[in-house]
Amino acid sequence: MSMDAKQAVRWGAGVLAIALIAGGGGYWLGQRGGTASEAGSTQAARKILYWYDPMVPAEHYDNPNSLSSMGMKTVPKYADEAPAANAVPGINIDPAARQNLGLRVVAAEVGSLPSALSVTGTIDFNQRNVAIVQARSGGFVTRVYGRAPGDVIGAGTPIADVQLPEWGGAQGEFLAVRRLGRPDLTAAARQRLKLMGMSDGLIAQVERTGRTNGTVTISSPIAGVIQTLDARAGVTLAQGQTLAQVTGIGSVWLNAAVPQAQTGAVRIGQSVNATLAAFPGETFTGRIIAILPTTQPESRTLTVRIELPNRGGRLRPGMFASVALGGDQNQALLVPSEAVIRTGARILVMLALSDGRYRPAEVRTGREGGGKTEILQGLSIGEKVVASGQFLLDSEASLTGIAARSLEGGK
Repeated sequence: MSMDAKQAVRWGAGVLAIALIAGGGGYWLGQRGGTASEAGSTQAARKILYWYDPMVPAEHYDNPNSLSSMGMKTVPKYADEAPAANAVPGINIDPAARQNLGLRVVAAEVGSLPSALSVTGTIDFNQRNVAIVQARSGGFVTRVYGRAPGDVIGAGTPIADVQLPEWGGAQGEFLAVRRLGRPDLTAAARQRLKLMGMSDGLIAQVERTGRTNGTVTISSPIAGVIQTLDARAGVTLAQGQTLAQVTGIGSVWLNAAVPQAQTGAVRIGQSVNATLAAFPGETFTGRIIAILPTTQPESRTLTVRIELPNRGGRLRPGMFASVALGGDQNQALLVPSEAVIRTGARILVMLALSDGRYRPAEVRTGREGGGKTEILQGLSIGEKVVASGQFLLDSEASLTGIAARSLEGGK
């Protein structure tokens, strides 16, 4: 190849290289220019509503260089980030985040509120069922029947035989009047014997046999426990002197100590369940008959008096019992107590909306018991609330400025 031909080839290759470089550069510039213009158009398409600090979402600014009340630089709030005008406000949580947070959702349901208060108490005698055994006339004890304080006796159990001279004299006068054949005088004499305390059976015996009987067997009028016994053989008695005191055990009292701050859940006539260690697995049902007016200053408690039936006399005074108070069978709308958020100014629950979002709702609560809280206003049957992890959701809702649903259920 000649020298001129070689130079022509080299010149053509150089022109081709320059053309390729120029073409590639133009393509790169074109690509870069296209990306920039697309970004610019996208940025321009997103309308900025205002600038704000995510830590103080309630503060809005119209200047991108503004600082919030916390001294933080503000960021833009775009129109496409705001919820639609007719949309229910709420926060979205990624499914993976929900699992990590351990969110647990339960539905509000109607049920009976379990017992709200558990206290302790002791069994005591029923002091309204007490019999005082006395001598109706002066005399002396001729016989005792081997009784002692603490003995459990039945109704009609003899306590002592007592010789009453005054009764013997009155019975003699009655027989003398009866022999006169004057019915009016006989009736008056019989009435005098009754007023002295003689039973109809004793008067009939005297009238039938015609002999006086000044010795009377004094018996217990009720079944129960002998509390005191002063009947001893040979003891001289004055009229009205007490021989024995018997307390019935057909029913007993359970005196429960209730903290004074929780006495509002207690009322007279309320049904109460009690359990005793002496009878495992059994529940004894009674009712509140009195709330004593005096507070115990040492323990700051009020004594609630409960009457329990004592079939078979198994409940003994001094036994220790656990008492469940405050429960009833009234139906109420209930949610787990752990789902309730108390802020001090208001009470909230975190609603789990049907579209997977979450929103706080203001509620009004009532009684509590057994891990359940009564909802008086702000929730409907079947609405779902978050029972675990709700505090994190409430914080997120506060940061993003999501308003809580009002008590009336509005937006």
